[in-house]
Amino acid sequence: MRKSLIDKINIYITVDLQTINSYFNAHDTSPLYKKKINQKFEQYILNDVSSAKRYSAIFYKLNCPGPVNKQYAEPLMHAIHRHFAIKKEIRVEEFKKFKRRNFLLLAVSSIIVIACQAALPLLFKNADDIYNGLKNCIDVFSWVILWKPIYELLFSWNPYLKDILLLSKLSTAETIIIESKKNNEPEQSAKINEPEIEVSKSLTFESLLSN
Repeated sequence: MRKSLIDKINIYITVDLQTINSYFNAHDTSPLYKKKINQKFEQYILNDVSSAKRYSAIFYKLNCPGPVNKQYAEPLMHAIHRHFAIKKEIRVEEFKKFKRRNFLLLAVSSIIVIACQAALPLLFKNADDIYNGLKNCIDVFSWVILWKPIYELLFSWNPYLKDILLLSKLSTAETIIIESKKNNEPEQSAKINEPEIEVSKSLTFESLLSN
């Protein structure tokens, strides 16, 4: 039951003349589809998908009241997809730097440890007491210097992959356009590449703006 609640995550966005500008950076004069979305809108989307798992499907649901407002749906989604695609590229580069830095640190640490272990017997081959004492110190030093890169490579890579997967989903998520009732017209719905799915969330970005 719990798994079914996060199989499909819907991100609800209202698209109309009153709200469209609130999604973007007010200082960005680029065309609508190239504008940068603002931090508050980005945080709203990220909060909506905070429960997403590896197998979760993410959908954008755009509430467009009337055909006039529907024209803004495509450029808005282009801007959102573009925003998260750029964020994904940045995170991928950070992951590459993380691996490069830690593999380099591991290689340098290993060379230092091997050099110390090889040089110690040659320097103190006739002084067993000094050799045994320094050998214990070298063993402790080896453990300390190797621990950090090994720990990072074994346990710290998963957050990078999790973020990259989530940003990838947000940059390619299917879009469903919902045409709201207007002037007593029957409610209609249209989709982009995905059938209508069951509503799972009621919180919207507009409700946050009104607080």
